[in-house]
Amino acid sequence: MPFLFSKMIHYFKKDISSISLPNKFTFPFYYEPHPLAIIAAKEIQQKLENLTDLDHNFGLDKTQKGLIIGKMFGVLVVKEPNGKLAYLSAFSGKLGNENHHTGFVPPVYDLLDSKGFYLEEEKELNQLNFRIEELEKNEEFLQLKKEFILIQESSQKEISQLKTEIKKNKLLRDEKRKIINEDQKEELQELNKQSIKESYFLKDRTNYWKIKKNGIELKINELEDKINELKNIRKNKSATCQNKIFNQYTFLNARKEYQSLNQLFQERLKTTPPAGAGECAAPKLLHFAFKHNLQPVCMAEFWWGASPASEIRKHKQYYPACKGKCEPILNHMLLGLEVDENPMLKNPAENKTLPIIYQDDDIIIVNKPEEFLSVPGKNITDSVYSRIQKLYPDATGPLIVHRLDMSTSGIMVLAKNIKSYHHLQRQFLKRQIKKRYVALLENEIKIKTGTIELPLSVDLDDRPRQIVCYDYGKNAKTEYEEIEVINGQSKVYFYPITGRTHQLRVHASHSLGLNTPIKGDDLYGNKSKRLYLHAEMITFKHPKTYENMSFKVEANF
Repeated sequence: MPFLFSKMIHYFKKDISSISLPNKFTFPFYYEPHPLAIIAAKEIQQKLENLTDLDHNFGLDKTQKGLIIGKMFGVLVVKEPNGKLAYLSAFSGKLGNENHHTGFVPPVYDLLDSKGFYLEEEKELNQLNFRIEELEKNEEFLQLKKEFILIQESSQKEISQLKTEIKKNKLLRDEKRKIINEDQKEELQELNKQSIKESYFLKDRTNYWKIKKNGIELKINELEDKINELKNIRKNKSATCQNKIFNQYTFLNARKEYQSLNQLFQERLKTTPPAGAGECAAPKLLHFAFKHNLQPVCMAEFWWGASPASEIRKHKQYYPACKGKCEPILNHMLLGLEVDENPMLKNPAENKTLPIIYQDDDIIIVNKPEEFLSVPGKNITDSVYSRIQKLYPDATGPLIVHRLDMSTSGIMVLAKNIKSYHHLQRQFLKRQIKKRYVALLENEIKIKTGTIELPLSVDLDDRPRQIVCYDYGKNAKTEYEEIEVINGQSKVYFYPITGRTHQLRVHASHSLGLNTPIKGDDLYGNKSKRLYLHAEMITFKHPKTYENMSFKVEANF
């Protein structure tokens, strides 16, 4: 057995003889880890806890210095050609700015290889960056910019004052003309001369400042042209380099077929790969297994370390593969393997009833069960919308005024006609509708009542997951209060002031929010038999009678 290979494969320390193998390989985008994958993950976690020579700050040791970067790790249980079970491990990206560490499979393509093209091209790009920065910080360039701003301010000030003075003098001349007789021609001519003189003077001063500005602007443009030329060279070099990198990442699948990153994203999504594609743990593990004739049995990925500021990642918690970077790659790599069915293709609302708690000529109030779509999805049409449409075929308008997450249960208001729809929608937009949710959290919260304000934006690499983003996120505000504590878990009321996607789930789980996920949250916490979040109360004005209406349905948890 080659030395490198022997350093990459692990054999179970724990007796696994009583554990049955899975019938199919793990569906990587939504799964519960198999017992074998959990054992493998725990053994790798124990190894990570004892690593002392790794120059990487996961944020677990408060005394350690350096930038804190948590990491996603993965384990892949495999069967060797002789039938013996073992497992592989990998990390996403780099560790301690290195790609190779004993016990972890190597990257599919090593960007840091001293014999590769990337490091040399990186030097050239760094040189271009240095030259651009040098020109942008050039004293002459900065002085010209300052001078241009001063001239612009001075010219605006003088021209503005001149125009004010001219306007004032014109009014005085107009008053004089009213009292001058027609036979006083000399006086009238003098007034006209003053008017012409002021007009010419304004033109002269305007032209003076224009010439002065143009002279400096010309010098600035010459320097900016040099900077932009270098930026264009850098942009083209960077794009060419990135394209070469994407072609170097070639992934092997179970059928022993290779495809590059460029091929995978162009053929499936008609786009270029995102930055970091191919560096995640799952593709590394499968590629290594196929390359060394190891049969994949099951896999799992877990987070190790502190959570990033924007995302929600919990230490030692299991997560599915990200869709934005990994879906095209893994869809190719899993060809030839028997894989668990995608649970997202199954209709979770099958055999579930949709209780109607109130209806009249204008509105319908329903109590949506958990795991029930509000509107038709990409693969599943069964939803609140489709059910109500069948029950009330004569209803006009969009019906759906607001939505609940598929996993959230509770009250939804629907409109039977377009007038009611617009009236209710205005109430939602103006935040006149009062809503109360009840939730059971995984842990007890420290601050029993308060307000959470964390702006939210979709995670472009892992939809529909949301992230906290202060630059581009939409304002999201939630008020909350603890009702009681049940077996160390806080039961709370949520009062959403805004209505962003996954707002309550993120505000509960994020470290800057309540720092404990809602029980059963498979995106931001741990999966359970359901998401313990229920929209239990709503108050609004009836769209026709304008009377206040309030509905309450208590949660069944």
